[in-house]
Amino acid sequence: MEDSIRRAAELLARAKHAVVFTGAGVSAESGIPTFRGSDGLWSRYDSEEVASIYGFKRNPKAFWDFARELMVKVKAEPNPAHHAIAELERMGIVKAVITQNIDMLHQRAGSSRVYELHGSMELVDCLDCGRVYRWDDIEGMLVEGEVRCECGSLYLKPRVVLFGEQLPAATLSAAIEESKRSDVFVVVGSSLVVYPAAHLPVYAKSSGARLIIINAEETHADHLFDVVIHGMAGKILPKVVEEVRRLRGLNGD
Repeated sequence: MEDSIRRAAELLARAKHAVVFTGAGVSAESGIPTFRGSDGLWSRYDSEEVASIYGFKRNPKAFWDFARELMVKVKAEPNPAHHAIAELERMGIVKAVITQNIDMLHQRAGSSRVYELHGSMELVDCLDCGRVYRWDDIEGMLVEGEVRCECGSLYLKPRVVLFGEQLPAATLSAAIEESKRSDVFVVVGSSLVVYPAAHLPVYAKSSGARLIIINAEETHADHLFDVVIHGMAGKILPKVVEEVRRLRGLNGD
């Protein structure tokens, strides 16, 4: 693994336009449950019922019961992987973060240019009266009990992409362009099974980028990558950053 960490750092130290693409695995170390796998949320919840636009319209309460576990019980904070990615941005290496996550942890860690392919929980709209809430308001409702608009409606929908909805076209287009511009493309914590987002490394590779993947388990796309590291991102990425700093002569700062 140390050789792979060194190779990843060497690529990043020379990068002019690195892009990082993250999935649920990057936030797992913050305590946020992943969706797939034997202990993922979909082993305990019916995704059609709690995370599709059709299920939401039938029963918004089921969605918010699910959100209570995903976003409230955890009280998640950015972990060392989020902070390492933000540090690479501060060093001028990472130019953009593309994420499938809705937890806003990249921004809280200090990343400033984040493309949220699946939206985020930051803003919540009442589908009946149009009132807009911030997540802090909704979190208070979740802790106290029922999520309900001041107009009485139960149809408060966060600006996230549910199953059955299209990804935001402008965000997806920008993410594709960033992928094509990248000279180093880093995947962190994604199994690369959800499309069209999982095609982003292909866009990067087709444009000449070198590819790095850091993921807890093997993926079907590992063969595409120049550097493959299996392990916890929160332990690996800080080591990569430390090596990048050494290569750039920054360890004395």
